[in-house]
Amino acid sequence: MSFNKKEYDFVIIGSGLGGLACAYILASEGYRVVVLEKNHQIGGNLQVFSRDKCIFDTGVHYIGSLDEGENLHQFFKYFGLIGKLKLKKLDEDGFDVIRFNDGKTFKHAQGYDNFKKTLLKDFPDEAAAINEYCNKLQATCLDFHLYNLKTITTSTHLDNLDLLSINAYDYIASITSNKLLQNVLAGTNGLYAGIKESTPWYVHALVINSYLIGAYRLEDGGSQIAIHLSKSIREMKGEIYKRKEVVGANYNEVGKISEVILSTGETVRGKHFISNAHPSTTIDIFGEDKFLKAYTKRVQNLENSSSSFIVHIVFKEKSFPYLNYNIYQFKTDDVWDSINYTQENWPKAYFACTPASSKSKKFAESMSVMVYMDSEETKKWANTKNTIANKGDRGKDYKEFKHQKEQKIIDVLEEDFPGIKSKIKSVHSSTPLTFRDYIGDKTGAMYGIIRDCNNPIKTSINSKTKIKNLSLTGQNIVLHGILGVTIGAFVTCFEFLDKHQLINKVKNS
Repeated sequence: MSFNKKEYDFVIIGSGLGGLACAYILASEGYRVVVLEKNHQIGGNLQVFSRDKCIFDTGVHYIGSLDEGENLHQFFKYFGLIGKLKLKKLDEDGFDVIRFNDGKTFKHAQGYDNFKKTLLKDFPDEAAAINEYCNKLQATCLDFHLYNLKTITTSTHLDNLDLLSINAYDYIASITSNKLLQNVLAGTNGLYAGIKESTPWYVHALVINSYLIGAYRLEDGGSQIAIHLSKSIREMKGEIYKRKEVVGANYNEVGKISEVILSTGETVRGKHFISNAHPSTTIDIFGEDKFLKAYTKRVQNLENSSSSFIVHIVFKEKSFPYLNYNIYQFKTDDVWDSINYTQENWPKAYFACTPASSKSKKFAESMSVMVYMDSEETKKWANTKNTIANKGDRGKDYKEFKHQKEQKIIDVLEEDFPGIKSKIKSVHSSTPLTFRDYIGDKTGAMYGIIRDCNNPIKTSINSKTKIKNLSLTGQNIVLHGILGVTIGAFVTCFEFLDKHQLINKVKNS
């Protein structure tokens, strides 16, 4: 492919959901769009891989807000995805199960009435707290206009510092002194790598609300979102290229980007550029000297969320039942403490799910188990790289490191699922380095930059940059997750399109 004779309206760096969503929005408005992806597979966190003929998701294990009429359902209608995706609704009476080491189990049910009714069975004296919690969730979400497909005014949620400064742990503790109920309400904080001292209430509210109003799995993997989006983009004359890594840029006399430079030496010309990469990586690509020193320093010093170690288990045929819910298992009495571990007490918690497969409704083909892991644990191999596009070998000691971690997790699983070891056909795993190499985040962070209720403005990233024709998109603009990144893509595109008309198109899809 030769790019030399073309100039695109928009050159998009990275084919994660943010990049693909921007490409779809802009291509549908008639712009000439090209997406450049460094890896062999498009999709970012939507990527899947196969082991022993089982499909595993890299990042999207379930999604919310997909019931008819809910916001992501409407966004997906706009993207032409509804009716094309193979969706499986999770158990309405307990899509998330919170389990503790003493054997106690609690369920998060779908729908606010069902959610409250289910919790009241276990906490009959806590009706006031449960009602207040649900009311606060819904009220908080109403303050974020795009989450409700409301027309955005000149003010944004960033103006409401009082809301942004509420601490999630503190708020939950303020409505009930029941420690167990506090733990159950915050028991899925792995969805945002919750930190007791800093996680904002609004992050908790937006994430939890989305699952309460429609929690689903993508049968046979999340890559189908990327596949259908890319097909539609190409049908609208947009272009998408894999194995095209952007490593630099050339500028014109007024300081605008004229073209990006690929690792192959090729150049791609454009009028506007959108980076779906982490803001820190974006600065590396386009040059520190092109940004204000204060901005560069702030972005480079922002803390990223925790990374993870994921064990992917393939089961022997028809040996383990399919579980139509997710498990959040804690080995600690404080669900906020599971992110703080030592080598001796790791893992203090894990998330487990059995991916939905069209091959069997009764039995699970596989299980994915996710635990927190600090990227410092893999620092020894930080100078290595290993992807399908760029093969590498991290060495025997890295394989041994992974093997030891795998066995530790399997031993813990055996305690919680007696006999599971005998049902395992094969075991595979990924580390923070895997996320780093495939997703492009320097530390392999699960959810990008940490939002901090103690300093909400500092940890907020604007889609516009000092470079006049460079914008940002992705999980750091609004919030992580399918819904958060989708909304972030619209925020990015509002710079180029009439936001009121665009939102009306989504509403009327």
